[in-house]
Amino acid sequence: MKSTAEPSESQIKANMDRMYRFTRHVYDASRKYYLLGRDRLIAGLKPAKGEIICEVGCGTARNLIKMAHLYPDVRFVGLDASDEMLKTAKISLKKNHLDNAVTLAQAYAQSFDPASLFALTQPLDKIVFSYALSIIPPWRESIDHALTLLPPGGEMHIVDFGGMDAQPLWFRKAIFFWLALFHVYHKPEILSHLKSLEAENLGQLSIQHLYRGYAYIAIFKKS
Repeated sequence: MKSTAEPSESQIKANMDRMYRFTRHVYDASRKYYLLGRDRLIAGLKPAKGEIICEVGCGTARNLIKMAHLYPDVRFVGLDASDEMLKTAKISLKKNHLDNAVTLAQAYAQSFDPASLFALTQPLDKIVFSYALSIIPPWRESIDHALTLLPPGGEMHIVDFGGMDAQPLWFRKAIFFWLALFHVYHKPEILSHLKSLEAENLGQLSIQHLYRGYAYIAIFKKS
């Protein structure tokens, strides 16, 4: 019988490092074909000057690089559970002359402390999850933790896989099978949890479904 116990943080790190030790070198080239909607999320951030934006599960820093170029008056920080991914992220930032503009750290979505990790003296204004919650085992804890870190008016911006209900059945099955090979899963519970947080008057939720349900963007603005 399969255990339902969540893996420890050290197990999560070991799993991520093992998964990305080699694939990190081709991650951006391969993922651009099916991690859809990331640039829409970035365009929708629309931060004010001086805001601090954190990407949780920043991977190769692909998104952070695009954000930093688009919003030069904003401070960006990122964290990832995998040191292997962060190796590639640091190289990419240096190539783009952003290694002094974007701060990275190894940490966990469900427990990170931005003040100590990034030497911040003010809270985060926005937290980004880009195709991260579908691979993070403690996804619920990660959302709840992010909410505690945000001030009133702060926002979570999430892009991830949808249920693909309007896609052909063969396509939906093929995509879900492919994703499962990398321990990535469509989790309808994510949107259900966000809706429950809204029902508790903890914030306002907006959801945009993309590409016939292939993906969605959810924005949760804390009350």
